[in-house]
Amino acid sequence: MGDMSGVLADQRRFFESGVTKDPAFRRRQLLRLGRAIEAHESAVFEALREDLNKSAYEAYETEVGIVLDEIGFMVRNLERWSRPRRVKSSIVHFPSKSVVYQEPYGLVLIMSPWNYPFQLTLAPLAGAIAAGNAAVVKPSNYSPRTSAVIKKIIAESLDEGLVSVVEGGREVNQSLLEQRFDYIFFTGSVAVGRTVMRSAAEHLTPVTLELGGKSPCIVDESAKIALAAKRIVWGKLLNAGQTCVAPDYILVHRTVKEALLEELRRSIVDFFGREPEQNPDYPKIINEKHFARLRGLMESGTIVFGGGVNESTRQIAPTILDDVAWDDPVMQEEIFGPIIPILVYDRLEDVLARISERPKPLALYLFTGSQRVKKLVTGRCSFGGGCINDTIVHLATSYLPFGGVGESGMGGYHGEASFRTFSHSKSVLEKSNLIDVPLRYPPYNKGLGVLRRMLKM
Repeated sequence: MGDMSGVLADQRRFFESGVTKDPAFRRRQLLRLGRAIEAHESAVFEALREDLNKSAYEAYETEVGIVLDEIGFMVRNLERWSRPRRVKSSIVHFPSKSVVYQEPYGLVLIMSPWNYPFQLTLAPLAGAIAAGNAAVVKPSNYSPRTSAVIKKIIAESLDEGLVSVVEGGREVNQSLLEQRFDYIFFTGSVAVGRTVMRSAAEHLTPVTLELGGKSPCIVDESAKIALAAKRIVWGKLLNAGQTCVAPDYILVHRTVKEALLEELRRSIVDFFGREPEQNPDYPKIINEKHFARLRGLMESGTIVFGGGVNESTRQIAPTILDDVAWDDPVMQEEIFGPIIPILVYDRLEDVLARISERPKPLALYLFTGSQRVKKLVTGRCSFGGGCINDTIVHLATSYLPFGGVGESGMGGYHGEASFRTFSHSKSVLEKSNLIDVPLRYPPYNKGLGVLRRMLKM
């Protein structure tokens, strides 16, 4: 890592020059990044096809389009977000004024995963640039074609010294984590998230962890079943289920279970045909390790639809599992693939108790027509974010912060939340020299009563 230490030193000097403090500079960098993405769009599509077999439509829908939307949102708003913000001063400090300044942390590390390698690298990077930081980007080694395109885009569009891209595997990850950064933004598994947090603790570096977990999907008896099935299948099978916020398992009221199963089957066939594992536009599993793991999970419960695999392309057909129990292997880990376990319930309160016993999920989805149920579920369950009567789309907006809670992560981003994540709120109180109230100075004598009254005002 000798060369990397030199790169980090150069970037830190670039940041300390003060050029990134200017919102106009940040805006120019973001505009150039956006134009470069558009110019290399076909190369991004080709890379995502090679790494994950994503179609051009899905690549734009879930990766390129989201990044461009984020960049545009930040370009329009970063000057306003960057302004010093005047806040009230306590009467105790009269006369004074209080101001909050948003300042960048400095040099940040962004470590991204393989499942949405373009979006989950460049969306947080846009936030880091908007807030005025320099950055080191470490994309996943499992999606090498996309990593190479990202490196090319950044090298061609951004000022040298602002952002560097480091490629490589676990040894490179570990070496990076041994360096001192001012902020670390990590997206990936819970296990690696723990490692990142331990490493960050050595330097007392603040972190954002975007992790995952088993995100439940509840379908009650008042839901519009056909529409619910269509939206569940769409969300579950984006990227062949390799999505951190995919509905992991379905909890369906007993009275509508058979109707839901029929509509799930219908939607899968409508979307991908009767042999999805042969569909050239259906994404593939990232590698042999995950392919074998998913095939093992398919042995839980009873396969009532799907089950086909294409070993030559690592495609697994959408597979619905019935007769699944809470202690089955498929319910013990995040699936991260096109397997749909079905669990039946009779009382919603029992379901909510089960969910609450487990680690807090990154997402929760509820399909219902009942206002009472909406209020009950959103009030009772703790989760990162979610949707009512849809899946996934809550993260595809710059107006909502996205992030986890508990084991599903900490911190949030997207839109203004990204700017806040990569900024330190610096508080400054300016006291007038015209008046100096003697109450705070010793000897205190009889000042306690006056102080109590002032603090209650």
